[in-house]
Amino acid sequence: MNTLLGKTLLWFLGTAVLTMMAILGAGALNFNSGGQRPGLFGTLVALQFLEARTAFEAGGKPELKKTMDRIHSVTRGESFITDAAGHDLLTGEDRSDLTNYVEPTSIFPQVRRNRSIITRRSPDGKYWYVLIVNRGNWFTSFVHPEQALLILAVLLFLCYAFARHLTKPVWQLQLAVDRFGRGDLTARVGLQRKDELGQLARTFDQMADRTQTLLTAERRLLLDISHELRSPLARLSVAVELARSGDDAESHLNRIQKEADRLNSLVGELLQVTRAEGDPSQRKLDPVRLDSLVAEVVDDCIIEAEARGCHVQLKEKKSITLAGDAELLRRAVENVVRNAVRYSPAGTTVEVSVDNSADQAVITVRDFGPGVPEEALARIFDPFYRVGTDRNRNSGGVGLGLAIAKRAVELHRGRLWAVNAAPGLRVKMEMPVSAGVVTSPALSRSLAS
Repeated sequence: MNTLLGKTLLWFLGTAVLTMMAILGAGALNFNSGGQRPGLFGTLVALQFLEARTAFEAGGKPELKKTMDRIHSVTRGESFITDAAGHDLLTGEDRSDLTNYVEPTSIFPQVRRNRSIITRRSPDGKYWYVLIVNRGNWFTSFVHPEQALLILAVLLFLCYAFARHLTKPVWQLQLAVDRFGRGDLTARVGLQRKDELGQLARTFDQMADRTQTLLTAERRLLLDISHELRSPLARLSVAVELARSGDDAESHLNRIQKEADRLNSLVGELLQVTRAEGDPSQRKLDPVRLDSLVAEVVDDCIIEAEARGCHVQLKEKKSITLAGDAELLRRAVENVVRNAVRYSPAGTTVEVSVDNSADQAVITVRDFGPGVPEEALARIFDPFYRVGTDRNRNSGGVGLGLAIAKRAVELHRGRLWAVNAAPGLRVKMEMPVSAGVVTSPALSRSLAS
């Protein structure tokens, strides 16, 4: 029994049995032959004495014999009722040796060989009652073996059920930890108990969620980075070799500069992803005027939009303040607006609005570009994802802007989604006005998707 279940079961079973025996033993031993404060056993003896005396005085020896036979069937011990001199009222035998063995003020029954002799004298001194029980057999003298076995069986079942209930969460947690340690990142306890063990299990599940998210994101990011770096590095190598040949060196150097700028842009956006996916508990919470922040982003993007022949307009702005990370929120809004500018045809306007509804801050960015195929709407927020030829590698950057925006919004307990506006694309960001940066598994699930 080296397991917690076995030890707990034995402990509670032993405690229950000892408690039961102690109660019965205390009742049996707490007998006062002088009549002062009789215990459970003493009260039983007094009742037997009264019944036997009443039967004798009412019906003589025949009635006394019936009563004594009934008492013997219950106690399964020897009992006698005698006169004041110690003579048995049924047989006439002299039993004064038994009555003299117990002092009137004795608390505990006198022990003679392997027997316990209990005596009781009537208040008027006319009768003695003697009960002889085998020593060490107090319990079985008053409880049948079948009853004793039933009580022990019930105690065993109850103790086992309690021990199982107490240790099952520990066993489930041990299995989940073992599976997780062997590489099964989906292992969870999934316990719904409200006690401390349930809280421990939920804490492990939250830790496992976060660990799985970080490991999955890291593996995916490494694969994506290796894929994204391979092409510009290959082009750089070719451009370097061509530059060394001396043919049109200026053109090849420009190509090298272009690929180097692209690599620099990729590294910069990867750093932003790292910050957005960092530990949410380390975020600082400040009051952020969301309407002012969006207005600043729109002003910053106007120059870029004009260079592409389009325009950015803040159509609606309501005063909204929420607690959050201003830099992350700025990155989220800026990446969405710049993405809309990048795919807006010349002569069109990117419309931006800030509104609130039911304690939710809503930022809407709508362009009038080619839109996105319906089957790709859910994936445009994945890192490095591009849509066909419309949002390709030449016009669509490295595919991290919307991914950064989604992480930043989810860190503020919000959501980011896109719908086709026919024409163009409408992107919405929704965040609770009372929200702060959170540490819940919501971000974990989005990262793992």
